Amino acid sequence: MIHAFAFYMFAVVAVASGVLVISARNPVHSVLFLILAFFNAAGLFVLMGAEFLAMILVVVYVGAVAVLFMFVVMMLDINFVEMRQGFLQYLPVGALIGLILFVELALAVGGWAFAPEAAGLAASPAPAPDQVSNTHAIGQIMYTKYIYLFQAAGMVLLVAMIGAIVLTHRRRPGVRKQRIHDQVMRDPKESVKLRDVEIGKGI
Repeated sequence: MIHAFAFYMFAVVAVASGVLVISARNPVHSVLFLILAFFNAAGLFVLMGAEFLAMILVVVYVGAVAVLFMFVVMMLDINFVEMRQGFLQYLPVGALIGLILFVELALAVGGWAFAPEAAGLAASPAPAPDQVSNTHAIGQIMYTKYIYLFQAAGMVLLVAMIGAIVLTHRRRPGVRKQRIHDQVMRDPKESVKLRDVEIGKGI
């Protein structure tokens, strides 16, 4: 009874948070709702017995990715009023992508009806190996069978991180930034002036 109540509570809050992420007008609020969705997804992982995935979700996504989103949103100083003005011109493309995702989800859900044997496979999962922890089993699969996909995901995250850094450090008029190269290469004779001041007279 307690497990069922916890599952429905985490599931409802996670779905509601996901809806609020895409419907909130303030991007900062969207990031906060995203963090809430991550926490509830971690709760669902704990109920499934995947405590390692739950901890990774909290530490990596909440502690790093969501905080990075927050800083990027706050530092980029994006004019969201101008972005909403061009919303209609991207509406057909967005509707097409949404339709494709809907069809894919319908096929995934409807696959249970077209392949009844798949339900039996889900009802009787493969037994867990003896004396192997959850973390050990995930590491064996991730770094052997899915090593190339794991490396590809790392490259995608690296490109996203570099893009966020480039956008944050772009030159904007009226903003003074520190230039390390100019400071290192400057001539000390042009930067420092030595004056011999007589006692009691000042400069």
